[in-house]
Amino acid sequence: MAFQHGGRHYYFAKYLIERGYKVIIFCASSSHGQNKQAVDLNGGLSIEQSVDNIPFVFVKTRSYADNGAKRVLSMVDYYCNVKKVAKKYDAPDVIIGSSVHPLACVAAINLSKRYKCKNIVEIRDLWPESIVAYGIKSPKNPIIKVLYHAERWLYSKADSILFTFRGGRDYIIEKKWDKEQGGPIDLGKIYHINNGVDLDIFESNCQEAVVEDSDLSNPGFFNLVYAGSIRRANNIDLILDTAKLVTSPKVRFLIWGDGDQLERLQTRVREERIQNVLFKGKVEKQLVPSIVSQADATFFVLEDSPLFRFGLSLNKSFEYLAAGKPLIIVGEAGYSMIDEYNCGYHVREHSAEHFAQAIDQLMVLDNAEYMKMCSNSKEASKEYDFKVLTNKLIGIVENLG
Repeated sequence: MAFQHGGRHYYFAKYLIERGYKVIIFCASSSHGQNKQAVDLNGGLSIEQSVDNIPFVFVKTRSYADNGAKRVLSMVDYYCNVKKVAKKYDAPDVIIGSSVHPLACVAAINLSKRYKCKNIVEIRDLWPESIVAYGIKSPKNPIIKVLYHAERWLYSKADSILFTFRGGRDYIIEKKWDKEQGGPIDLGKIYHINNGVDLDIFESNCQEAVVEDSDLSNPGFFNLVYAGSIRRANNIDLILDTAKLVTSPKVRFLIWGDGDQLERLQTRVREERIQNVLFKGKVEKQLVPSIVSQADATFFVLEDSPLFRFGLSLNKSFEYLAAGKPLIIVGEAGYSMIDEYNCGYHVREHSAEHFAQAIDQLMVLDNAEYMKMCSNSKEASKEYDFKVLTNKLIGIVENLG
């Protein structure tokens, strides 16, 4: 994986170390999609750096700018080089391979054989199912068939399979890869741990990285806040369409973030004279807790993708919950946190009309109902605190025996 300060594995490592475990994170030297190196290896195959007392080993991989051949070669670099670099370190008890790309998982299985230790394969994205779901390749394509076969092999060789979304077990059953249907995979070794939020850091940022914004703090408006990327996948066009339909003049959409769709969307706002949408610009990550905590409600729109039937694990959703405000999710998805915790509205249809109706419903809630929804959001976030999630990971590790 490419290094991300404050990412999933950073937080796992932080709390595992607090619990007395020895942890080393091996990650790629290149920055994902930025055609540059995250660190200077000084001509070597790897370099170790300590980040907040967490040891990171950066493994040499080539830089790449897009999803073309260089990205695939960068994956191969990691697969080959991490096995060489690992020789310099003591034999572990457990190796976790995370599918930032599949070869990282294959490397983990191979290394676990070398060291005669257990392995956990962590699945964050479904490969090659994503390629099929987005219509890039047909499931009958010979290459895709080979990749499905490799995926099945990967799951069969893993000692435990850890999905970041709840429906991973459903996926295995749907493919008929489980032992009950004649496949090689024991459903008993499948687990899931969502992405989450470090509530200690969230609360600290709320106090120490306060955003003062006159639009956000204006009591005359009901502010629905989005903070994240502004790209085609984020479907901001639907938000503009919805803004034109909401009936209350108090409703305003405040959108923080940047991306390749921003300029076009700003043009739409000007030309269509959409008065209740404000683009607030790019924001640093540590400022997001303050922004979403000052919102009256938060929201995001999903891509129209069949993959979401297996569940969601979007990083932004957990910060939105931690804000303690109602959350509106637009788009079909399985295992909805909204349904589970009654902390907002889940609009299944990709429809501006239905989104606007949900906002209208939110606006007419009495104060007690609104505050209960806020409380439910805050309580839900506690289930996704990385301290809690790390305890789940420890349970999986200890269960390996």
